[in-house]
Amino acid sequence: MNRSRYVVRGLLVLLAIVIVAPLLILAWQWRSEPDSDVRGAAINTQAEREQQVARGGYLARAGDCMACHTARGGAMLAGGRTIPTPFGDMVSPNITPDRKTGIGDWSADDFWRALHNGKGRDGRFLYPVFPYQNYTRISRADSDAMYAWFQTVPAVSQPNQPHALRFPYNQRLLLAGWRALYFRPGVFEPVAGQSAEWNRGAWLVQGPGHCNACHTARNALGATDTGADLAGGMIPIVNWYAPSLTSDAESGIGGWTVPELAQWLKTGVSERGAVFGPMSEVVRESLQYLSDSDIRAMSVYLKSLPQSGAPTSNTDADAATGSAGQALGQQGAVLYHKQCAACHGAQGEGAGLAYPPLAGNRALTSASAINPIRMVLHGGYPPSTFGNPRPYGMPPFGPGMSDTEVAAVVSFMRSAWGNHADAVSPAEVQRYRTVPLD
Repeated sequence: MNRSRYVVRGLLVLLAIVIVAPLLILAWQWRSEPDSDVRGAAINTQAEREQQVARGGYLARAGDCMACHTARGGAMLAGGRTIPTPFGDMVSPNITPDRKTGIGDWSADDFWRALHNGKGRDGRFLYPVFPYQNYTRISRADSDAMYAWFQTVPAVSQPNQPHALRFPYNQRLLLAGWRALYFRPGVFEPVAGQSAEWNRGAWLVQGPGHCNACHTARNALGATDTGADLAGGMIPIVNWYAPSLTSDAESGIGGWTVPELAQWLKTGVSERGAVFGPMSEVVRESLQYLSDSDIRAMSVYLKSLPQSGAPTSNTDADAATGSAGQALGQQGAVLYHKQCAACHGAQGEGAGLAYPPLAGNRALTSASAINPIRMVLHGGYPPSTFGNPRPYGMPPFGPGMSDTEVAAVVSFMRSAWGNHADAVSPAEVQRYRTVPLD
């Protein structure tokens, strides 16, 4: 009799864990909307409205909304850009003010709900590929300004396309559990004891800039690792490595001055290095439009991050080592002086803003060698910006070089002129030869 009672009790506990607890979490997440009653300041005059709209447009640039919500060759902010993720393909929605297919029927409250609480107009959970974990730091007044600006852009009638997510990730209600684990709504709070400039930079980096969306590793459920914020990570949607901003051994910004970092963020080039890959789009579409004071504030904040000096190591298991690595390096030295030295210098010293230095260039020696491999294979340009309208580019060497030759020259550059990083293997080059550029 007692045994039966224990069995029943155990079944009830199991039932509560399997059914009741998830339902409680779902109900909590469905009903919880912190700060939903917060209202922005009243706009009473036409001048105030114009100032609000201008501010909203600036913040939309700071948030780089155009990057995801504009398909290549498509109308601005009309959506339709496919964003590959480890869970399937997401397709960005139309956020122009079209009343049927965009957000023309949204209110300022609906817009605030999306940014601050990660919920759509109808209350549905938004997928966190939309970085509301960062946008939640934006104030209601800033949200209203962005909403006002979005209502002024040309309306485009373009129906939204469905996502193509695998089961069970296509079950939106399961996001209740993800949100319970990883999402805490909250406007940015200035840090006492820090300057107004530092706090402005922290807000831009942590909030609209959502820098940790790329520069932080993600776990199996796609959440950023809060214990390693800005410590670097692969960007699976484009197969580039975003280097750590907290390890001087990777990003190298510990040795940069604030003006050098500001120039790099604003124009895409500096005498320390140049912007390539996904960061090129960020500079082109977002950062170059920010004020000099905001770029400096971001630089001051980034420079203040504790810098570790941990040695870099290639994370690929098939990296070339030992005598094989030495042989690659010797072959690479010959190739470098034949193919690369005319621009980058015999000692990797570079040439001003045109050709970035390779000696001491942390982009070469980061934990993953994918970025230099892809640059040698496919070439590329820094972004064309107001401060650097005609950037010098690097030609693709992939069509004329074998996997072994590319591995050799990359291995040489990662170990020459005081650089210290593992060699790479031909197999590693082959892995990325056919990877799409974006």
